[in-house]
Amino acid sequence: MANFLTLMRILLIIPFAVCFFLPGDMARWGAVFIFVLAGVTDFFDGYIARKLNQMSALGAALDPIADKLLTGAALLLLAYAGLTPGWHMVASLAILLREILISGLREAVAGKAGVAFPVTQLAKWKTTFQFVALAILIAPLGGIIHFIGLALFWVAAVLTVWTGYGYVTTAVKALKS
Repeated sequence: MANFLTLMRILLIIPFAVCFFLPGDMARWGAVFIFVLAGVTDFFDGYIARKLNQMSALGAALDPIADKLLTGAALLLLAYAGLTPGWHMVASLAILLREILISGLREAVAGKAGVAFPVTQLAKWKTTFQFVALAILIAPLGGIIHFIGLALFWVAAVLTVWTGYGYVTTAVKALKS
């Protein structure tokens, strides 16, 4: 069940993108709904895996990939639509580059005994800010709400760099030994 939810998160990216590109506010709200639904599966797949003791190597591999695919799709769509213009692209790049870097580091240290990248509480906050910010920015809202979304987006970007630094230092220590 947990792996099914993770796969659903990946599969929901296509209808999310389709709704994003369709004209009209209703389609954009559909994109928000699908994005939120996909994001909620991130919580439930882990919860179910732990609760029902269904943790697997496949799930452990697919879950971060699904997260990165959903985040990357949202960042690309927002950039394309001009909803994260100018300097806000720096925040987008910080988020995207960190995700790619951490994936590469996880692969590089895979198999090293005693090396783990546990999810910290700060990383959970980063994910929450990022998810909320992206949902707000995807929504067909303007004015102060869009500004709030951009502010949360920058908070997520700062937390992304901060938590990324922690992961990098852990990986560098492991790779030096």
